[in-house]
Amino acid sequence: MPAAPLSRPERPGRLLALFLALLAAVATTLAAPPATAAAPTRVMLLGDSITGDNGCWRALLWQHLQATGHTDVDFVGTRQNPWCEGAFDIDNEGHGGFRATGIANADQLPGWLSGTDPDIVMMMLGTNDVWSRLQPPAILGAYTKLLGQMRARNPDVKLIVAQIPPMDPAGCGDCAQGVVALNAAIPGWAAANSTERSPVTVVDQWTGFSTATDTSDGVHPNDTTGIRKLESRWYPALVSALDGTGPGPGPDPKPGACKVAVTTNSWNSGLTASVTVTNTGTSAIDGWSLGFTLPPGQSLTHGWNATYAPLSGAVTATHTAYNGRIAPGAGVSIGYQATHTGDPSGPTAFTLNGAACTVS
Repeated sequence: MPAAPLSRPERPGRLLALFLALLAAVATTLAAPPATAAAPTRVMLLGDSITGDNGCWRALLWQHLQATGHTDVDFVGTRQNPWCEGAFDIDNEGHGGFRATGIANADQLPGWLSGTDPDIVMMMLGTNDVWSRLQPPAILGAYTKLLGQMRARNPDVKLIVAQIPPMDPAGCGDCAQGVVALNAAIPGWAAANSTERSPVTVVDQWTGFSTATDTSDGVHPNDTTGIRKLESRWYPALVSALDGTGPGPGPDPKPGACKVAVTTNSWNSGLTASVTVTNTGTSAIDGWSLGFTLPPGQSLTHGWNATYAPLSGAVTATHTAYNGRIAPGAGVSIGYQATHTGDPSGPTAFTLNGAACTVS
């Protein structure tokens, strides 16, 4: 006898079971918590008036980030300066007239960090310190304290510190050399204080920046070439930090490989030294500072083809108006005369714009 067909009541029962299963799946989906978007990276732009009131490079930087897909960035700070061209995030920590030493001595940074909680700090401080005739050890001591305060707030903070732009203000004849001395010391400070968890990287805002053509008054960047040069140096370092591709570049642009040859000629208590710096890289060097340390007991009395400061210890030789550019494969020769107390040897190590050179 053939099997009887399904009765009418059995079919609605199957449909009801399917409906209840579907309803349970929908309920489970609705009950699941919504996925949360990743928080934007918080970036504090810390500095003086070159970052604040005259800091329209901030607007260019923000617009550059947006145009290249880096939209998950939040500039943070207790100050807002909206009067630059175009739309941009106006928050910053640029305080006109402030010194790194003043901020550190007054413990002002912890208050600015509270509530802003930056993941990355871009710091360009020291111009007003140099203007006040403060020396690199005092300024770097302030850097160290500020970095400690940043890490106390966020142990994973990334610091990008600038070698500050050149300056030539009226009434400060030694400011230009003061900037050179500070900038020569910054890469060593950064290397000594950088950690894998909280890296410190350096951006060269000095090389190729002209007080004559890139500033409005010998100090502050103008709104044409000045702010664009500053932005062009900040951008790759910040993107490197955002992408997590490593500690970022050294002084940017990289000065290229360099080679130094030094010869000395000495007598009872004096000596002369001839130094040849060769650009062994593939791009031209526009503006240079050569760092080296004199042996103990030596003191400079005269120099040529560069300006030298200080006269003993860790010395920086800075290009003149006529030899600031070194083409690839070309060299520049400088020299000095010095007194000595028994050791007439020449320096054994050199850095060009903060990068170590081969010595031959």
